[in-house]
Amino acid sequence: MADEPLLARVHFGREDAERDVTEGLLLRGGFLPNAAYRAAMSGRKMLIIGRKGSGKSAVCMQLMADGGTTYAERVLVTPDEAAGEEIRRFELQGLPGDSAKALIWRYVFAVHAARHIVAHAKGAHGAGHKADSVKALARFLKQNGESAGGERLVDRLAQGARGLQTSLSLDAFGVKAGLDLAQAPSEGAQAARQLEVVEAGVARAFGQLGCAGAHGPLLVMVDQLELVWSAEADSISMVIGLMLAAKHAAGLYGRSARFLLFLRADIYDSLSFGEGDKYRGDELRISWTEQALRDLALARARASAGEEVTEERLWGEVFPALVGDEETPSHLFRRCLPRPRDAIQFLNLCQETAWLINGRERITQEDVLQAGRQFSAWKLKDLSLEYLVGHPFLKNLFPLFQNNGYVVTRAALGARFEAAVESLHSLFPAYAEVLTLPGIVDVLYSVGFLGVRRGNDVVFAGDDNLPVQPHETEFHVHPCFRVALGATNAMDLRRFELYDAFQLGTRVFQSGEANSVSIRPVRLAGELERSCHSILAQTGRAIGLTQDARDEIAQRISHVLNGAVADEDDQLLAAAHYFDGLAAQLLASGLGEETGGAGGIARRMEDEARRLRRVAGGSYGAAGSSAGP
Repeated sequence: MADEPLLARVHFGREDAERDVTEGLLLRGGFLPNAAYRAAMSGRKMLIIGRKGSGKSAVCMQLMADGGTTYAERVLVTPDEAAGEEIRRFELQGLPGDSAKALIWRYVFAVHAARHIVAHAKGAHGAGHKADSVKALARFLKQNGESAGGERLVDRLAQGARGLQTSLSLDAFGVKAGLDLAQAPSEGAQAARQLEVVEAGVARAFGQLGCAGAHGPLLVMVDQLELVWSAEADSISMVIGLMLAAKHAAGLYGRSARFLLFLRADIYDSLSFGEGDKYRGDELRISWTEQALRDLALARARASAGEEVTEERLWGEVFPALVGDEETPSHLFRRCLPRPRDAIQFLNLCQETAWLINGRERITQEDVLQAGRQFSAWKLKDLSLEYLVGHPFLKNLFPLFQNNGYVVTRAALGARFEAAVESLHSLFPAYAEVLTLPGIVDVLYSVGFLGVRRGNDVVFAGDDNLPVQPHETEFHVHPCFRVALGATNAMDLRRFELYDAFQLGTRVFQSGEANSVSIRPVRLAGELERSCHSILAQTGRAIGLTQDARDEIAQRISHVLNGAVADEDDQLLAAAHYFDGLAAQLLASGLGEETGGAGGIARRMEDEARRLRRVAGGSYGAAGSSAGP
């Protein structure tokens, strides 16, 4: 192993935190503490919100592994489909769905807390297990079949649901079933009263033991709700009920217990309930910058290689320093969504492409570009799967952007959408209200597929919480998806087809045959150069366009300029014709009709096309230019 090249030993980990923990990389230094982790350790936040792959489960796994003395015990609740179905089906007469689901979650929390107290009192509090409140909890758990700790969550939920819908055994707390509880006006009211008795018993035991302040609290975490999520009403109630239950339990048990919920951003953002504004102070959204992803890559390279790997070695020895004219880390992390899972996948794919497929000991620029093509295809497919529940039509919107420029205006997108809207409504009739031009723009922006031009910047979801505004008209496909869509240029501008002819003219002129070449072709070439420079100057002043769009136009004009030696009038006329065509494309793009946008460049092209035609047409048999000053 030691004699292997560094590239063979470097691995950036697994895409899922669970395997990362199993294989050890996450716990060997491959985890990068972030704001979410610090907030969870300090107890300042209760809701950790992030997109799929943003590192929620990594924070959760790290807390389970290294909570140390910060927490007395750590409990992780991860519902599977059976458990999710049990919660979704739970109903109580007299209570709305959210409140009923909150009761079943409160029961789960109370049982976990009771189990913790009974086990914890023996070891941490000496004779604490002899306290009356602790004994009562032990009897309650035994009488209701909750003493064992190894059964599945679905079994505990089923047990709790039966108890809340009929009657729990509350003899341990001095409450006889069928007495006070029987007077409850509804099934829901009776379940709530039963649960209040249990929760009061848990709170009494925490208080009698003096857990608050004496040691770290119990930490109960809920993760991977997306595995049991659907966009239906009972799923929404399941998540709202969880949030209501966690807030209630946190207030009831005080500093003795903390509750931490890991929620996917699209799920959390879809919730709408009256108490929602009370959770703003409890939420923390995970966000990643390019620098943070660079730090994560370095940490994981070091952890996997088992030696000190500097930035210089990672981005100069393992990876090439540059890809094209971009620094390699910028090239990589601009082409993935800002989250660890995507970064890890791209980095590993580059390593595997170089080491396993191409048999190299260092990653080359060609390896990065080859991996990038595969990665872009993966991510386009993954995006549609990530939002399949909420936006099942997403995959059908991608053809609107295939084989076009990655800069698109609202008007151009509207024209493409109009041609496809009938088919989309036919395939997804339930989503007809969303499948409008403003609707798809909002969806494509919210999932990170499109960014919006604001001033001189292009903003993607996560960079700015402001949704797309009605007056915003210019959108950019995220670099992650451009290769897969065939949208690698800012604008879909055709190339100048007589470039090879110009090169031929250059070779003739440079081959020493100047004696056979008259002054006229040189003058024609000079006129073409003048036109190109005029258009390039106008392009540079077009501040209404993004830099990408200006670069794309400049590249096309430079393509003509680089071959600006003309030995026939037809070639000059061909350039004029090309400028006219390019002007028409720019005007059709809608990228700024004003002088400072595409409109100003288009008008300059049209002016120069007319001038070149006059030069070609007026120069026959004349020694001077007819172009005017």
